[in-house]
Amino acid sequence: MKQYLQNHRIITDGSFGTYYAQRYDTTQMPELANTQHPERVKEIHREYLQAGAMLIRTNTFAANTRALEGGFEKVKENVERAVALAREALQEAVAPAGAPVFIAGDIGPIGPGAEEEYCDLVRIFLENEVRVITFETFPDMEEILPAIRLAKAGGAFVMVQFCVNQFGYSSLGLSAKKLLAKACAVEEIDAAGFNCGVGPGHMERILQTIPSGGNKFFIALPNAGYPRRQKGMLQFHNQPEYFADAAAAMCGKYGLDILGGCCGTTPAFIRELSLRVQIARKKRWESVAADEGEKQQRASKAFFLDENGMEKPKKLIAAELAPPFNGDDEQLLSAAWRLKAAKVDVITFPDSPSGRTRIDSVLMAAKVKRETGVPVMPHLCCRDKNAIAMRSLFLGADVNDIHNLLIITGDPVPAQSRQSVKGVFNFDAVGLMNIAKDMNGESMTRTPITYGGAINQGRRNLDVEILRVKKKMEAGAEFFLTQPVFSKEDAERVRRIKEETGARILCGVMPLISRRNALFMKNEIAGVSVPAEVVERFPEGASREAGEAVGIALAKEVMAMTESFADGYYFSFPFNRVHMLEEILKG
Repeated sequence: MKQYLQNHRIITDGSFGTYYAQRYDTTQMPELANTQHPERVKEIHREYLQAGAMLIRTNTFAANTRALEGGFEKVKENVERAVALAREALQEAVAPAGAPVFIAGDIGPIGPGAEEEYCDLVRIFLENEVRVITFETFPDMEEILPAIRLAKAGGAFVMVQFCVNQFGYSSLGLSAKKLLAKACAVEEIDAAGFNCGVGPGHMERILQTIPSGGNKFFIALPNAGYPRRQKGMLQFHNQPEYFADAAAAMCGKYGLDILGGCCGTTPAFIRELSLRVQIARKKRWESVAADEGEKQQRASKAFFLDENGMEKPKKLIAAELAPPFNGDDEQLLSAAWRLKAAKVDVITFPDSPSGRTRIDSVLMAAKVKRETGVPVMPHLCCRDKNAIAMRSLFLGADVNDIHNLLIITGDPVPAQSRQSVKGVFNFDAVGLMNIAKDMNGESMTRTPITYGGAINQGRRNLDVEILRVKKKMEAGAEFFLTQPVFSKEDAERVRRIKEETGARILCGVMPLISRRNALFMKNEIAGVSVPAEVVERFPEGASREAGEAVGIALAKEVMAMTESFADGYYFSFPFNRVHMLEEILKG
């Protein structure tokens, strides 16, 4: 197939699933037909081949344990039958004159945590001598990378197709340009592009956003158009001639190598397309890898830079203010003015920590910046907002002159609220950072956002945390704030992370204020490790002043034990008692 594509284009089949539902007036999963109605499967393959398709995909898009609701043996039987039926159809059909015909093993999204099942599916195809494997309709490819590499190691031609919406973004918020650039960077991928999500008109608009330069065969398989629901089923009403005209024009304009159809495209669509497309290819697509990573010179407003854009020659100081649970922000604003007097580098605002509603972190930050002029950094967690809302929030922060963000995965919704409140978690912190990185290159080129991540030095397996920090740095994180450090063991763990990653790290410092406060943090806050000896330093029934004095002393000790490697300190004061900072920073 790779050799043939050097000088020719390939027309694929259309959508097996939607055509199956239309042809047999059923809502049954088409994959079940592999074992229950094999003649139907062969007939559809034959129709696409006779319409001019040069590549047919096995009827296995949703052949997985979750969709078929069975064990993997059931999946294996289904996939093997699908491969056999495709081969039988190929033997019985009349292939296009003088052109080869290929069979591709088709793999669609399964869901989170399916890395091993993707690999198992690849193994079935390889064992059954399928040498073209296509991963289609994916919003990203992190989970399928092991399967991609396994397929290539088995000698397969590997195709990857992403699904984006009319605006060119996947369900995880990654742009078409970003997705294609990632695919171009993976050596084991032979062909990359897009399928599903949009009709040919919007597909062309998306291709317009992709610059030149690169190394993969280019794929485009748009939908017939956009469906309407009739009699409980999605029905496509676009005409084959319109689809074929638009797709063929797109093919010539953008140098597509592999062209076909997705949802709603019947054999009639492929027949019209094959009549319009010149199979002999006149030009190659040049992919997007060449200019990806080239950054424009833009004005950064990172809190760790001075007015001249140079690194501040001192330990950085970040201080957290927790937004209130109600609409009374008087005490918080008073604390912000006090932090300004203490000359902190940035004030941070947590995003409804522990899943309890507080004033929105970005809106609170905007007000504090507007009234005090202090650099601000709201936290953003992935719990409450989907990709659309997150992108809107980034843009809103940008126009409100907020250019520093802390991106975290966030706490889950409290158990007692889960009946009425649902967490979103479209992605974790790394996924949201990738969206931010993407938007810096496209939507916020005037002043990019600077963002960082959290470090949990208390994680049992520190190697996992180190790997996580490296992934965040690859996703554009420029600084990190740690969980509060209370012991030498904590400090040594942060030191190791610093040595192995080279990250800019602000060590967490929490000046506890009483024995009760220390016990609460020790026993009820996940990710915070307060040693028993720290608790014992707070006398029973101590006065407010005595409790704060112990907390100030502890904070100074933490700063001393981390001074040799910390780039700064991140203070979080219980009950926003920021007046303690003045005493901590003395001397």
